[in-house]
Amino acid sequence: MYFQYGDTEINYLKRKDKKLALAIEQIGHIERKLDANLFAAVVRHIVGQQISSKAQATVWARLEARLKDVTPLAVHDMSAQELQGLGMSLRKAEYIKDFADKIVSGEFDLQAVEQMSDAEAIIALSSLKGIGKWTAEMILLFCLQRPDILSYDDLAIQRGLRML
Repeated sequence: MYFQYGDTEINYLKRKDKKLALAIEQIGHIERKLDANLFAAVVRHIVGQQISSKAQATVWARLEARLKDVTPLAVHDMSAQELQGLGMSLRKAEYIKDFADKIVSGEFDLQAVEQMSDAEAIIALSSLKGIGKWTAEMILLFCLQRPDILSYDDLAIQRGLRML
């Protein structure tokens, strides 16, 4: 499944900025896959922080090979050291373990995030260890298809806007 947008959204952006309109015309429609499994997406985002896409893919493949299905219960049943052994830092492993533990215990309701406003969801996700505002925004965009999210702190967005 891909992030859904159409002429209404494209035309809105084109009307807002002439340079952006030109870039949209040159680039065309972008298909961005969605992360349908919200729990796995949060874990993948934690894994991928501050490392290359290739390193993230490697660690993620190891995690999937180990667990088959990346679920809160499966991660909860692992130790932080076992997670670390898949190629991530101990700190990231502890963040992921803490996240899974909070879901399994009921302390954090991940499904409730889907019903929250953008601001509420960012606050809730950012309350988790290892999740900051940027990561929360990426989760809203690429997991929950929230259309009105723009991560002003994203370096790639800043670089792209400077190039325009």
